[in-house]
Amino acid sequence: MVRVEHISAGKVRDLYSLDGDLLLVASDRISVYDVVLPTPIPDKGALLTQLSVWWFTRLTDVAPNHLISATDVPPEFTARAIRVAPLRMIPVECIARGYLAGLGLREYQKFGTVSGVALPAGLVIGSRLPEPIFTPTTKFADTGHDEFITFDDVVRETGPETAERLRSLTLELYAKAAEHALQSGVIIADTKFEFGWDSSGHLTLGDEALTSDSSRFWLAERWRPGQPPHALDKQFVRDWALGTGWDREPPGPVLPPAIVAETRRRYVEAYERITGASW
Repeated sequence: MVRVEHISAGKVRDLYSLDGDLLLVASDRISVYDVVLPTPIPDKGALLTQLSVWWFTRLTDVAPNHLISATDVPPEFTARAIRVAPLRMIPVECIARGYLAGLGLREYQKFGTVSGVALPAGLVIGSRLPEPIFTPTTKFADTGHDEFITFDDVVRETGPETAERLRSLTLELYAKAAEHALQSGVIIADTKFEFGWDSSGHLTLGDEALTSDSSRFWLAERWRPGQPPHALDKQFVRDWALGTGWDREPPGPVLPPAIVAETRRRYVEAYERITGASW
């Protein structure tokens, strides 16, 4: 008899144990600024899961990942769960940036750097960087929010060899994914990876990969530096929520039906463009 036991609930995903493996289940919840909004997005959990699976199967030549099966899951979780190997996760969020936006833009405007990486003067929202950069973050206990750290901080946390490997894998994964997505009309402006150690001590890609929750996806044909990009990710919801006057504190605003429908449409468009499959 298969034994499924709930371990924890995150903002979007729930974690279960399953016969010695782990079950990562994506919900239809959406969070912005670390607050879960009260309105779900239909099919979001399945879209995130299926896009992650698509990337996992195509990036194994760059890095191994924790995916065991996307089909050998309990029927109630079909399409929105993956069976994965347990990892000893590294407490660093490994972010690759090829374009300037979001937290990176705000940091650059203050200091001319992002995570200690110096950038040329005169960049604006949406500017393409001279080359992709590694800008790690971590969650600080006192705020619960992502905060930039430098590469030297990663060295202190993990040791120099692991830090170098995290940086090189992050940038290599990003480069391969960004090249493919651009051929499909999607700019991957930035994305987040998480890594851990498997039972044999191999550095392994975990969590999700290159979804509309963990990445900035922009419609390439509408990209203009200096103008807000046309987002195929949850930036659309962030912008709407802030436009209501919300102060980024719980509870978050209820999403109107039109915003829910447009959010789902953008997530579907990202999935279809990148995978070439119909949703």
